[in-house]
Amino acid sequence: SIDDEAEHANIARLAFAEAGIAPARFRLITNPMMEVLGKLTERAYDLVVLSHDSEDLEFSIEQAHRILRSGGVLVIDAFFGDGKVPDPSQRDTRTIALREAGKNIRLDSSRWISTLIHVGDGILLATKL
Repeated sequence: SIDDEAEHANIARLAFAEAGIAPARFRLITNPMMEVLGKLTERAYDLVVLSHDSEDLEFSIEQAHRILRSGGVLVIDAFFGDGKVPDPSQRDTRTIALREAGKNIRLDSSRWISTLIHVGDGILLATKL
C-alpha cells in the first residue's frame, strides 16, 4: 500500500494482522504515491490497487504494469467515477481520464486481459500477460 496518510497504513496493518497475513507478505509505504511508484522494483508485485484520484492515471497504470509480475492483477476501483464514465455527456478531466484508461487497457490485449465488474461504482480488473 502506498498512502500519504499514516493512519490508513495503521488500519491496513491491523487488518492484515487480524486476517493472519504475515508482515513479509505485504508492504505499507507512507509517502505520496507519485513519488514512490516509479521507484518500486520491476515485476515484484502480485496486486496493484488504484483507489484514488490519480494526478496521472496513465502514469500510474504504466507503473503498475512495470511492477506487476506476469499474472499479477491491477484493480481500479470507483471506475465509473460516480456514474459519470458511462455517460458520454460528462466531460470533466477525471471522467475522461478514467474512460481513456479503460479503453487503453481494453485495446492493449498484448499486455492485459481485463474485465469490468458492475458492482457499486465499478471495478476494473486487468491481469498482466
